[in-house]
Amino acid sequence: MQELAAIPRRSATAGERRAAEWGASRLREAGASDVELQTFRYQRSWAARHVPHFVAGALGGARGGAGGAALSLAAAASFELEFGGRLQWLARAAPAGEATNVVGRIPARGQRRRTLVLVAHLDAAQTGIAWRIVERNGRARERGFPGWTPSRDVMASPGSTPKAAFALTAAGCMTGIRGVRLAGAVVLLGCAALALETASNDAVPGASDNATGVAAVLALVERLAAEPQAGLEVIALLTGCEESGMGGMRAWLGERDAGLDPSTTLVLGLDTLGAGEPAVVREEGPFRPERYRGADIERADRGAARVGLPSPRRVRLGAWTDPILAVHAGLPAVSLVSVRENAFTNYHLPTDTPDRVDWASVDACVRLAAGIAEDFAEGG
Repeated sequence: MQELAAIPRRSATAGERRAAEWGASRLREAGASDVELQTFRYQRSWAARHVPHFVAGALGGARGGAGGAALSLAAAASFELEFGGRLQWLARAAPAGEATNVVGRIPARGQRRRTLVLVAHLDAAQTGIAWRIVERNGRARERGFPGWTPSRDVMASPGSTPKAAFALTAAGCMTGIRGVRLAGAVVLLGCAALALETASNDAVPGASDNATGVAAVLALVERLAAEPQAGLEVIALLTGCEESGMGGMRAWLGERDAGLDPSTTLVLGLDTLGAGEPAVVREEGPFRPERYRGADIERADRGAARVGLPSPRRVRLGAWTDPILAVHAGLPAVSLVSVRENAFTNYHLPTDTPDRVDWASVDACVRLAAGIAEDFAEGG
């Protein structure tokens, strides 16, 4: 994991490619076969797609009236679809670089009856002022305010501010209150500035987010290759461009040779495992959250029981993880993460280094993932 954290691996760059080559080598050593690199085109930063939405919303606020409200609401709706990964139409036009996934397989012993897809992203996030604000807000929310108790299962999100700003601009336009719509416009322009500032920075070491997830996939592949489950095919997918908008997961889902059968497939995502307490994502997104199926979340409880762990905590993320695209594609999915004090530790900050990873948390998450895989293999 320290080797991976030492590679500057911003999305869709030569560093990400180098990380992918490292991951392919390690997958082969772990016992995977048919290991290959998959290249695709995608943005190096989410700013390339988010900033136009913020600017369009601000222009609507500046214009005012019915036309301004319509523009702001259209920008808000498009941003929601973009942020959650349902429709990224700007990805076709925005500048892009060459990005890389790694795919390896463990063939089923005997006739294939089930397919387990293990997913972890290789790339690391760019840091910026926005992430320092998120960290401070997370600490403030955890401390709470008089008369208000913070929820234990809702994490702070950089998407919350533009959500409120879009609402302000639209409300100001529709009510004719100039100060309200202009305030929303100013906040949206501030969001654009923060996005551009983030896009100008280097990637963080990404030890917890997400060298821990990659290490977990490698450990599980080694275990499952040494003791293959009857009828279980395992696909190890190390994605690129997760940090810039789940580009690698989208590319793999869109370009695989044959579709996966939802009745015999489980996608298990491993992301940011070194923060503390194992947790399963129940919802993602700051606007209209996308939900994971209750039956899939319950599988995590059964997996925990198999390995002697307590049922994992449920969390709602304001951002994204790769498995949500599997949900959009109609595939059963579990997104496994870890949290401490209602947040990821050192999230998207230069301090996300190997010495700050909670290794006990990583071990617990790997055990939980193994229990989930065992439950799935046995038809639970």
